[in-house]
Amino acid sequence: MKSNYLFPLKEAFEKNANPENAIHMKAYMKGKFEYFGIKSPERKEIVKGFLKTYGLPEVNKISDIVKESWDYPQREFQYFAMNLSEKYVKKSDTEIISLFEFMIAYKQWWDTIDYIASNLVGELFIKFPEMIIPYTKKWMDSGDMWFQRTAILFQLKYKKNTDLDLLFDYISQLYGSKEFFINKAIGWILREYSKTDPETVKLFVANNADSLANLSKREALKWLERKKK
Repeated sequence: MKSNYLFPLKEAFEKNANPENAIHMKAYMKGKFEYFGIKSPERKEIVKGFLKTYGLPEVNKISDIVKESWDYPQREFQYFAMNLSEKYVKKSDTEIISLFEFMIAYKQWWDTIDYIASNLVGELFIKFPEMIIPYTKKWMDSGDMWFQRTAILFQLKYKKNTDLDLLFDYISQLYGSKEFFINKAIGWILREYSKTDPETVKLFVANNADSLANLSKREALKWLERKKK
């Protein structure tokens, strides 16, 4: 049974739907999801107006609202749910990780996984660092590439606080992967860390050149190469 909370947002999305945009957005996502066809700047304004009028839900209702948003076929609802969840991370306890795992497990694709990893999981683990090893190890052992991608990318914004031993260990566990989204994630997290510690990244890539996928190496050094040029 759907709650009344999301009905005004659904009406606003429907009112601002752009079928032509929806076709292109669906195609960009390989046909995996439906869209209202609302581009990001306009969607953010709609959500801003919705929250101004109807407010944030009580914290004990956030899980139900996120899961209800996940049930809608249109991707804009999943984007809304992620943005909404971010507002609760710093005031939540450890139990919210089960909601994040739900979000990772269903309707998986890079656009949700990357946001969840860096903005939700990453923030939660800053607050509760004791959760990092148990959960990321479980995700790495799961064999699910999207959970593995989350385990790689949750430190994307950590900069000097990045746990390099953990990151390099997880990267090494994924050597030989043929999955584009795994090898891209490895390159991305290394590239991002290269902005903090370029020498460490260059050395890691050089020392592991035979093990890293070509995609990972290209992505890892991209920022450094661009800066050099």
